[in-house]
Amino acid sequence: MDLPTVWFILIAVLWTGYFFLEGFDFGVGVLTKLLARDRAERRVLINTIGPVWDGNEVWLLTAGGATFAAFPDWYATLFSGFYLPLLAILICLIVRGVAFEYRAKRPEERWQRNWEHAIFWSSALPAFLWGVAFANIVRGVPIGADKEYAGNLFDLLSPYALLGGAVTLTLFTLHGAVFTALKTVGDIRERARRLATGLGVLVAVLAAAFLGWTQVNDGGMAPLVAMVAAVVALVAALVANGRGREGWAFTFSGVVIVAAVAQLFLSLFPDVMPSSLNPEWSLTAQNAASSPYTLTIMTWCAAIATPVVLLYQGWTYWVFRKRIGTQHIAPDPHSAPSTQAAAEPGRG
Repeated sequence: MDLPTVWFILIAVLWTGYFFLEGFDFGVGVLTKLLARDRAERRVLINTIGPVWDGNEVWLLTAGGATFAAFPDWYATLFSGFYLPLLAILICLIVRGVAFEYRAKRPEERWQRNWEHAIFWSSALPAFLWGVAFANIVRGVPIGADKEYAGNLFDLLSPYALLGGAVTLTLFTLHGAVFTALKTVGDIRERARRLATGLGVLVAVLAAAFLGWTQVNDGGMAPLVAMVAAVVALVAALVANGRGREGWAFTFSGVVIVAAVAQLFLSLFPDVMPSSLNPEWSLTAQNAASSPYTLTIMTWCAAIATPVVLLYQGWTYWVFRKRIGTQHIAPDPHSAPSTQAAAEPGRG
């Protein structure tokens, strides 16, 4: 296997890890409006991801940096053609991080309510836009002979792309609901399980349409296997959720995300950005890659650093593994920032 193919696989793994981890982050942010009934329950939801959300976003930085270094032409075309959607995602991620920290800085109800609105919208919009972006990458966009994006914003808003956005938004919300059931106690846990069941039905309908559409247009045997795995995992997640096995439900909802992303990348290869104008103008893993020397150095760096990062992040989740509920919330909402308050239940 040549190095461009190896790095295509590694970048697919990085994006998969990002969507698996940040997916439930986004889902919990959306649930602050869909599930929480009062301020204490919203604080519980925010505290479930307080110790981990910023670490999860490191996967996005790594995926973007690896794309820049391994496939500079892919990076340049992607970030110039998708400039406005990616800028919107970036702004949302900035606002979201500020909202987590600033929400509890002042006790006034209006102040906290405004930051809670910011958490909701800065979670829902990226969850939708990532689906739109990756649907366009797989389906193909106008790329000229000079490897430059030749379309406009409206070329990115096809029915297929909008369906992809709806799938990621609902799937991440389902992932967040299952995570909430896994991390909480009391009434909010039971309501999260019930909501996950309803969301699962919606996800099944949307994902079947989107993944089936992808398979018909671009798929082969390997993407078909990934699609079947996603369907089986979704059914297993719903069954486990219905039986109160939150750990298994979260595992299987994560497998749904992994299998769905795998189908997209398997459908994409050997291209990295197909051209809808002329297949000969498509960016591939070969013509968009860096030099062999660059890829060799990157491979050695990744082989050394990746296990360390995985061990550290796994240790973080282990430390903050305990469930929390409204009884763990301090009466004074101004007593500590959200990420600091989130650390308390996990000290055990």
